[in-house]
Amino acid sequence: MNRELQLRNESRLARSRTPLDYRTLTMVTDRLPLRIPDSRLPLLVTGISGVAGLNTFAFLRRRYGNRVFGQRPVVTSKLNGPGIIASDLEDANELRSIVREHGIRSILNTGGSCNLKGCELDHEMARRVNVSTVRTLVDASLEFDTRFVHLSIDLVFGGIQGGDQREMDAMDPVTMYGKTMAEAEAVILAARPDACIGRISLPMGVSFNSHAGAIDWIGSRFAAGRLATLYYDELRTPTYVECLAEVCEDLVAGELAGIWHLGGPRAVSLNEIAQIVNRVGGYDPDLLRGCYRIEAGPIPPRAGNVTMDSSAIAGVLGRQPFCPWPGHEELVPDGRDWHYDRAGFPGNPELIRKLLYSRPVGF
Repeated sequence: MNRELQLRNESRLARSRTPLDYRTLTMVTDRLPLRIPDSRLPLLVTGISGVAGLNTFAFLRRRYGNRVFGQRPVVTSKLNGPGIIASDLEDANELRSIVREHGIRSILNTGGSCNLKGCELDHEMARRVNVSTVRTLVDASLEFDTRFVHLSIDLVFGGIQGGDQREMDAMDPVTMYGKTMAEAEAVILAARPDACIGRISLPMGVSFNSHAGAIDWIGSRFAAGRLATLYYDELRTPTYVECLAEVCEDLVAGELAGIWHLGGPRAVSLNEIAQIVNRVGGYDPDLLRGCYRIEAGPIPPRAGNVTMDSSAIAGVLGRQPFCPWPGHEELVPDGRDWHYDRAGFPGNPELIRKLLYSRPVGF
């Protein structure tokens, strides 16, 4: 990498470390009528240190004001702002106090540890964060008779049988993260058959620390001049966070129960995602490496094609709620060297926010 490019990337990385104020997120929030009735408010969104939770909380806070609260772990000290509560969900008494104090009528759980390697190396932590906290939330929702909506993950599948998984297909997770999320689903369904579980894929939006989530993690490596190796044969169905937030609003407002798939209509591999981030961000194309899962180390194990068929939720809502990601056809790679082609499109980090965090205008 030449010195000029290295200095530019270091400057980008320094900017990315600035703590995010969730109030600066620019999702469109006023084009749809308010859907959550007063009887379902106030709402508590848990796990807002994650990409899905942060962006959904910001969306709903803008729409419903101080009737929406967000929970983040105590250790996530840089994530602050109006309506944000620092609390650890393992503490059942503290959770009850929060629900009681704020008169919570609905809980949207977006939390959990998605650290694949961390979950493999520490099974106790994985079960505590991904299963035990769900039990605590379910118990509180029963005690206070609240609506309960939970976001699960496509990695409850291993991709062994191929993609386009439907809600009734048998789960076959290959990671401890996926296994514990599957356990959490079972806990919820046993205790709250009226609860709603939405399985998501990769939520494409900004993270609070600018280096979590798919886009920010990949972009932060490129900005620092570091190699990123992503898989050709791990396929997902990502969604723009704006679309996901709107669907979460529907799920909190409505009566849907059971499991629903909330994946986007376009399948992309992890390597293709990295190609897109690399080219749109204008990063050095030589920083991207690709390989097959079989060439990776044993920890963490990697899922294969875990794409989801989300036609059921579209049928119930009466619309296609998810824009394909990326939303512009010219940003879909057509080969493994696609990200090297910069003719007429030099790319820059600002375009990542415009094109990859935000769905196209008009969708």
